Amino acid sequence: MDITVETTVNAPIEKVWAYWTKPEHIKQWCNASDDWHAPYADNDLRTGGKFKTTMAAKDGSFSFDFEGVYTDVKEYSLIEYVIGDGRKVKITFTDLGDSINIIEVFEAENENPAEMQRGGWQAIIDDFKKYTEASI
Repeated sequence: MDITVETTVNAPIEKVWAYWTKPEHIKQWCNASDDWHAPYADNDLRTGGKFKTTMAAKDGSFSFDFEGVYTDVKEYSLIEYVIGDGRKVKITFTDLGDSINIIEVFEAENENPAEMQRGGWQAIIDDFKKYTEASI
Protein backbone atom coordinates (compact mmCIF):
# COMPACT_ATOMS: atom_id res chain seq x y z
CA MET A 1 0.00 0.00 0.00
CA ASP A 2 1.26 3.48 -0.88
CA ILE A 3 0.85 6.47 1.43
CA THR A 4 1.06 10.07 0.21
CA VAL A 5 2.03 13.24 2.08
CA GLU A 6 2.18 16.69 0.55
CA THR A 7 3.03 20.31 1.22
CA THR A 8 3.56 23.57 -0.64
CA VAL A 9 6.60 25.61 0.35
CA ASN A 10 6.73 29.34 -0.30
CA ALA A 11 10.33 29.53 -1.53
CA PRO A 12 12.21 29.21 -4.84
CA ILE A 13 13.10 25.74 -6.12
CA GLU A 14 16.84 26.25 -5.63
CA LYS A 15 16.33 26.90 -1.93
CA VAL A 16 13.79 24.10 -1.47
CA TRP A 17 16.12 21.62 -3.20
CA ALA A 18 19.14 22.71 -1.13
CA TYR A 19 17.25 22.57 2.17
CA TRP A 20 15.80 19.13 1.31
CA THR A 21 19.14 17.62 0.28
CA LYS A 22 22.04 19.20 2.20
CA PRO A 23 22.96 17.47 5.48
CA GLU A 24 23.33 20.73 7.43
CA HIS A 25 19.69 21.50 6.64
CA ILE A 26 18.36 17.94 6.95
CA LYS A 27 19.56 17.93 10.58
CA GLN A 28 17.39 21.02 11.25
CA TRP A 29 14.03 19.72 10.01
CA CYS A 30 14.04 15.91 9.88
CA ASN A 31 11.92 15.11 12.93
CA ALA A 32 8.26 14.39 13.53
CA SER A 33 7.96 16.19 16.89
CA ASP A 34 9.81 18.69 19.07
CA ASP A 35 11.11 15.97 21.40
CA TRP A 36 13.08 14.36 18.53
CA HIS A 37 16.03 15.59 16.50
CA ALA A 38 18.39 14.48 13.74
CA PRO A 39 21.92 14.62 15.17
CA TYR A 40 23.53 13.12 12.04
CA ALA A 41 22.88 13.29 8.31
CA ASP A 42 24.93 12.23 5.30
CA ASN A 43 23.71 12.48 1.72
CA ASP A 44 25.29 11.42 -1.59
CA LEU A 45 22.54 12.79 -3.85
CA ARG A 46 22.99 10.91 -7.13
CA THR A 47 21.55 7.79 -8.68
CA GLY A 48 23.28 4.95 -6.83
CA GLY A 49 24.28 7.27 -3.97
CA LYS A 50 23.47 6.51 -0.35
CA PHE A 51 21.97 8.58 2.44
CA LYS A 52 21.67 8.18 6.18
CA THR A 53 19.92 10.30 8.78
CA THR A 54 19.98 9.43 12.47
CA MET A 55 16.68 10.23 14.15
CA ALA A 56 16.77 10.30 17.95
CA ALA A 57 14.68 11.18 20.97
CA LYS A 58 16.23 14.25 22.60
CA ASP A 59 16.17 12.50 25.98
CA GLY A 60 18.45 9.76 24.59
CA SER A 61 15.90 6.98 25.10
CA PHE A 62 15.72 5.83 21.47
CA SER A 63 17.33 6.40 18.07
CA PHE A 64 17.40 4.81 14.64
CA ASP A 65 19.05 5.34 11.27
CA PHE A 66 16.86 6.13 8.29
CA GLU A 67 18.94 5.12 5.29
CA GLY A 68 18.73 4.00 1.71
CA VAL A 69 20.00 4.19 -1.85
CA TYR A 70 18.88 6.61 -4.56
CA THR A 71 17.42 4.94 -7.64
CA ASP A 72 16.66 8.14 -9.62
CA VAL A 73 17.56 11.80 -9.09
CA LYS A 74 16.53 14.62 -11.41
CA GLU A 75 17.68 17.98 -10.07
CA TYR A 76 14.83 20.25 -8.94
CA SER A 77 12.11 17.75 -9.87
CA LEU A 78 12.47 14.14 -8.66
CA ILE A 79 14.06 11.99 -5.99
CA GLU A 80 13.41 8.24 -5.80
CA TYR A 81 15.05 5.83 -3.40
CA VAL A 82 14.80 2.47 -1.70
CA ILE A 83 14.89 2.44 2.10
CA GLY A 84 17.08 -0.10 3.89
CA ASP A 85 14.07 -2.40 4.42
CA GLY A 86 13.30 -2.50 0.66
CA ARG A 87 10.39 -0.05 0.54
CA LYS A 88 10.31 2.52 -2.26
CA VAL A 89 9.86 6.29 -1.94
CA LYS A 90 9.14 8.83 -4.68
CA ILE A 91 9.31 12.59 -4.12
CA THR A 92 8.27 15.10 -6.78
CA PHE A 93 8.97 18.82 -6.68
CA THR A 94 6.70 20.98 -8.86
CA ASP A 95 7.56 24.65 -9.38
CA LEU A 96 4.37 26.72 -9.11
CA GLY A 97 6.11 30.06 -9.66
CA ASP A 98 6.17 31.58 -6.16
CA SER A 99 6.08 28.21 -4.39
CA ILE A 100 7.05 24.56 -4.72
CA ASN A 101 4.61 21.68 -4.31
CA ILE A 102 6.23 18.58 -2.81
CA ILE A 103 4.49 15.20 -3.02
CA GLU A 104 6.08 12.26 -1.24
CA VAL A 105 4.73 8.75 -1.86
CA PHE A 106 6.08 5.84 0.17
CA GLU A 107 5.30 2.17 0.57
CA ALA A 108 3.79 1.45 3.96
CA GLU A 109 5.47 -0.92 6.38
CA ASN A 110 3.53 -3.67 8.15
CA GLU A 111 4.27 -2.92 11.82
CA ASN A 112 2.32 0.30 12.37
CA PRO A 113 -1.13 1.45 11.20
CA ALA A 114 -1.11 3.33 7.87
CA GLU A 115 -2.61 6.46 9.44
CA MET A 116 0.15 6.54 12.06
CA GLN A 117 2.79 6.27 9.33
CA ARG A 118 1.13 8.99 7.26
CA GLY A 119 0.95 11.24 10.33
CA GLY A 120 4.65 10.83 11.09
CA TRP A 121 5.79 11.48 7.53
CA GLN A 122 3.38 14.43 7.21
CA ALA A 123 4.76 15.92 10.43
CA ILE A 124 8.29 15.71 9.00
CA ILE A 125 7.35 17.34 5.69
CA ASP A 126 5.43 20.03 7.63
CA ASP A 127 8.57 20.68 9.70
CA PHE A 128 10.53 21.01 6.44
CA LYS A 129 8.06 23.67 5.23
CA LYS A 130 8.26 25.55 8.53
CA TYR A 131 12.08 25.47 8.61
CA THR A 132 12.49 26.48 4.96
CA GLU A 133 9.98 29.31 5.06
CA ALA A 134 11.32 30.66 8.39
CA SER A 135 14.73 31.32 6.88
CA ILE A 136 13.53 33.35 3.89
